[in-house]
Amino acid sequence: MALTKLKRIVVASMVVGAFHAGVATAAVETGAAAPDFTLTDVQGNKHTLHDHLGSIIVLEWTNYDCPFVRKFYNPGVMQAMQSEMAENGVVWLTICSSAPGTQGNFTQEVWKQRIEAWNVVAPVLLDESGDVGRTYGARVTPHMYVIDSEGRIAYQGAIDSIRSVNPDDIEKADNYVKAAVHALLAGEDVENTHTTPYGCTVKYE
Repeated sequence: MALTKLKRIVVASMVVGAFHAGVATAAVETGAAAPDFTLTDVQGNKHTLHDHLGSIIVLEWTNYDCPFVRKFYNPGVMQAMQSEMAENGVVWLTICSSAPGTQGNFTQEVWKQRIEAWNVVAPVLLDESGDVGRTYGARVTPHMYVIDSEGRIAYQGAIDSIRSVNPDDIEKADNYVKAAVHALLAGEDVENTHTTPYGCTVKYE
């Protein structure tokens, strides 16, 4: 095995081990009311969670430099999910809790370049203090939350069932977020309400 490939495997294993150790408990229990917040997006627009209550809401914690995030953005999968949800009346809010000077925290100009290059659909909200991320217990990127129309946490955890950085695994995986949203839209119970998220650790201050 080539040395570079071996290094990639070792690094990936270290990342996986790190996030498993950090997500034993959730800050917000599934079934509890989703904590309200107001954040400003990269275009300068304010978003308050309460304003969207009555709709199903998806919260996505992100870090565009994280390989687990790029797994979904490089092939356009995350953007397609955002578009699909919007077409069904679902509100999707992407949140970045990377502190200033850490991975994933960019200048406004760089943010706009990234968003345009990837054709990102959902607004990207900045949580540089990390207050919202800590309130929700977001530990990794992507860490996903689905909120029902009554404002309760219906699902939290991983985006899907295969913990890897390989885009080829996406089609083979069970997408927990889609399943949760589709169940809510159909008026059915969410089967998997809480899974262990995987990804890069959130770069809090």
